[in-house]
This record gives sequence, structure tokens and C-alpha cells, in this order.
Amino acid sequence: MHEMSLAEGVLQLIEDAAHHQEFAKVTKVWLEIGQLSGVEIEAMKFCFDAVTRDSIADGARLEIITAPGTGWCLECSTTVPMTEVYGECPQCGGYQVQVTGGTEMRVKELEVV
Repeated sequence: MHEMSLAEGVLQLIEDAAHHQEFAKVTKVWLEIGQLSGVEIEAMKFCFDAVTRDSIADGARLEIITAPGTGWCLECSTTVPMTEVYGECPQCGGYQVQVTGGTEMRVKELEVV
């Protein structure tokens, strides 16, 4: 379950931000997760809750923003939506599609006190 190490990384980012920006508590975290990132949303929520216990983000609400998968089809020279990394182009049916978005995971915003 790589979501545990991802949740630990998110907590580290939160703690670093708290140190630099001098806030004491995080009440909400907006996390953007790409559709093609391979991150299981429910597992991430579970791991976030476990990792943040007794931390600056203990009890913080995790809001997930899903970023759509996109790719560039080399055959029809078009940006297309993607639901899987090695999927076919929905326009021409070809398989020469380079992923251009939806693989990221990032902390978008924090609500702090």
C-alpha cells in the first residue's frame, strides 16, 4: 500500500508549511489526485487519518479533487481524455497516446488556524 508513504509525504509538507508560515493547526486539506496516478482514494483517506493522528493535522478533513486524465494522440494530433494509461484514443482508436495530465498528486490548499 503505497498510499501510506504518500500520506506521510503529505504530512511532511504540512509540517514544513506550518514551520515556515507559523500556524498551529490544520483543519482541512485539499489534495488533488490525478485519475491516472494509481492512487486509491479510499486507501489514501484511511492512511491520511492514520498518519495525522497526534500531529498538527489531527482531525483535519481531507477533501479530494480529482484531476482528469488527458493525453496527446500522435495519430490524430489531438488532446484527448484518458481513463487508463495505456488506453486507446477515443477519437481514432489508435494506441499511440502520450499521457499529458492526470498522473499528479499535490496539496492544493490548507485551511489553518
